[in-house]
Amino acid sequence: MKAAHTLTRTREGRREFLALPRVTLETSLQGKVRGVTRLALRPITAGASREVDLVVEDSSVSRVHCEFALRPEGVVVRDLDSKNGTWVRGVRIREAVLWVGDAVTLGQTAITVKAEAGERIELPTETRFGEAVGASASMRLLFEALRRAATGDHTVLLVGESGTGKDVLARGLHAESPRARRPFVVFDCSAVAPSLVEAELFGHVKGAFSGADTARVGLLEQASGGTLFLDEVGELPLELQPKLLRVLETRQVRPIGSNVTRAADVRVVAATHRDLQARVAARAFREDLYFRLAVVVAEIPPLRERREDLPLLVAHFLARQTPPRRLEDLPQGALELLESHGWPGNVRELWNTVTRLMLFPSLGPAALSPETGRASRVKGALERVAHLPLKEAREAMVLEFELAYLELKLKEHGGQVAAAAEAMGVSRQFLYRLLHRHGLKGDGAET
Repeated sequence: MKAAHTLTRTREGRREFLALPRVTLETSLQGKVRGVTRLALRPITAGASREVDLVVEDSSVSRVHCEFALRPEGVVVRDLDSKNGTWVRGVRIREAVLWVGDAVTLGQTAITVKAEAGERIELPTETRFGEAVGASASMRLLFEALRRAATGDHTVLLVGESGTGKDVLARGLHAESPRARRPFVVFDCSAVAPSLVEAELFGHVKGAFSGADTARVGLLEQASGGTLFLDEVGELPLELQPKLLRVLETRQVRPIGSNVTRAADVRVVAATHRDLQARVAARAFREDLYFRLAVVVAEIPPLRERREDLPLLVAHFLARQTPPRRLEDLPQGALELLESHGWPGNVRELWNTVTRLMLFPSLGPAALSPETGRASRVKGALERVAHLPLKEAREAMVLEFELAYLELKLKEHGGQVAAAAEAMGVSRQFLYRLLHRHGLKGDGAET
């Protein structure tokens, strides 16, 4: 028995190939085979809903029960907060790597992994999509998929951890699309009070509610002809989700207080760090809206799973410094230090770290450890920026202060954003923006 992982890269001259096994999932109920589903690079969902990829006819199975994905380490199954659980080798799991022949039990149903020699695909050569860069197989395949998706008008859902660059990829989708010359409008669903979301998206007429002294054009209309990027769509209030679904289906929008609908010629790109499938299973996100958003799903791998991209990313970030820098300008041993880090904040954390290293070369390992390096960053900061022009020195000091202050307040309040914001005398929305800027996390602050 061996693990079902044959995602192997080979090189022939300048061409690279990925060996992709033929993996199938055989569904059986009480020993009788009910169907066979092919598992390729795109993850598939299983459950009782008619909207999932692998429909299971079993009353003890949740509507969106679990997900199967082909990864370099093997076939990975992940439970999506199902009611009766997902079981492998007699153990209830949250996530597990499967072996060929393993059976995953959902209720009374068994889904068995089968594998055989499959196809070999040539990896795309392009290592850039918009402002995003990556030379790993996962990123090159992602860029190729997004480049194809950009030519159409389908809704795209970008899924990935905080800091993986979902906003950068969204801009790339717009720039590569026929709508590139039209507006690109961004709406962060997590940074606006729930009571204001509807007015922001749909607009309102004069007198629609208290304080509506003038009419306001909503973001859906502002993006007419272009792209609306819904960042952190998983935070969209449940009561507004049917209205967004209606816009996506009818391509029409009705401002608050109006009886007239208007055309909404807009492409929607959505992003989330949340597990929307699990939120659907928990009835915290509408299933019909999820499947309407997930016409094209692009999963962005975390930086720790594509460490081979680090030199390219660091060189890219250095080139964007003022003045532009090169890898040779890094302090001695810095690249090795960067490659040894776990990068919980992903690409955003890498950008912040590279910036700190260039501003304060003497930091060394402290640049990677905000908690242990806080004192060394703040103490003597004036001396370290004394050679800079006033504007750059001020920006560097503000960056250092904000980061140290945020870390201190989050630690004092156990990572609780609401409590930290109250202690700081700022709104939660403002604190979320600061956390986003510095690649930090609190309870739900991942953006």
